[in-house]
Amino acid sequence: MKIAVLERHSVGTDVPVQYEHLGEVTYYRNTTTIEEVRERVKDVDIIVANKAPLREETLKDASQVKLICELATGFDNVDLAYCKGRGIRVCNVVDYCSGMVAQHTFALALALLEKLPHYDEYVKSGAYSAQDRFSNFDMPFHELEGKTWGIIGMGNIGRRVAQIAAAFGCRVIFYSVTGKSSCRDYPQVDKDTLLAESDVLSLHCPLSDLTRGIIDREALQKMKKTAILINVARGAVVNNRDLYEALEAEEIAAAGLDVVEGEPLPLSNPLSRFKDSNRLIITPHLAWASVEARTRCVEEVAKNIEAFQRGEMRNVVNP
Repeated sequence: MKIAVLERHSVGTDVPVQYEHLGEVTYYRNTTTIEEVRERVKDVDIIVANKAPLREETLKDASQVKLICELATGFDNVDLAYCKGRGIRVCNVVDYCSGMVAQHTFALALALLEKLPHYDEYVKSGAYSAQDRFSNFDMPFHELEGKTWGIIGMGNIGRRVAQIAAAFGCRVIFYSVTGKSSCRDYPQVDKDTLLAESDVLSLHCPLSDLTRGIIDREALQKMKKTAILINVARGAVVNNRDLYEALEAEEIAAAGLDVVEGEPLPLSNPLSRFKDSNRLIITPHLAWASVEARTRCVEEVAKNIEAFQRGEMRNVVNP
C-alpha cells in the first residue's frame, strides 16, 4: 500500500516516524494548501494527516484512498460524511495525551493563581536581593483549596482535571453542553450556575456548533471578577475579542490559553496586544506535545493502519 504522511513535522523531529513496515511511504514535512493536498494524495491508499484539509475538493481525484489516519484526536479537518460516502474510513488517536493536557491545565492555572511571572521577575530583576526582609508577597495570591473548579467537557481530559482539582481540595462542578453526560462523580449544573460559581473554569470540550463561542462577552460578564479561565480545548470555543475586552475591563481576573482563534496567533488577534503575564498566559498549542504523548500518538497511528490492513476497524470515527 502507498502511504502519504502529509505533516510529518507536526509531531516534531525529535520523535521518530517510521511506517516503512506498513507500505511504500512518502513523508512530507508539512502540507497546508489545497493544491498540495490534492497532488500528494492522488495515487495513495492511506493518508496520515493532522490539519491538512481532507474533503471533496482535495480528495475527488484520489480514487485509491481507503483510509485516513489522523495524527491526533481531533478530526475537524476531515469531511466525515464525504469520506463515508466514498467508503473511506477515518481513524483518530484516542486518549494519548489526556494526562499531559491535564498537567498543562494546572501549570497555567497555578502560574496565574500564584502570580509566578511577577515573582520570578521580582527575583531576577535584583529587587529581592536589594530588600531588607526574607520574603516578598506584594502581589496577593490565593489557594486552590476550598475553591470551586468548573469544567466544560467531562470527557477523558475533563475527568482527569476533576480528579486533580478534587485532590487540591476544590469543589468540582461541570456543565454538559449536550446534556447527555454520563458522569455522576461530580454535580452537573446549568451554564449560568457554572459561570457564576466557578473560581477556575477550564474548557476541555470538542469544537462543534454547540461549543463555538460558548465563552463570549455575555458568559464572561456572568463570571466572578476573581475567576480564572483556562482554555486547552479549541481556540474558537472562546471569543478572543470578547476575552480581550473582559480582561481589559477586569471583568475576570486572568486567563490561561493553549489555543487561540487562528494558529499561529495572528497579530490581528487582540489578545496578542495584552502583555501582562500575571493576567494572561498564552502557550503555543503545546499541551498535547510532551515527548511521551507524541511518541504514543505516532505508535497508535501505526496500530490503526495495521488493524485496517488485517481487515479490522480501530478508532474509526465514521463507521
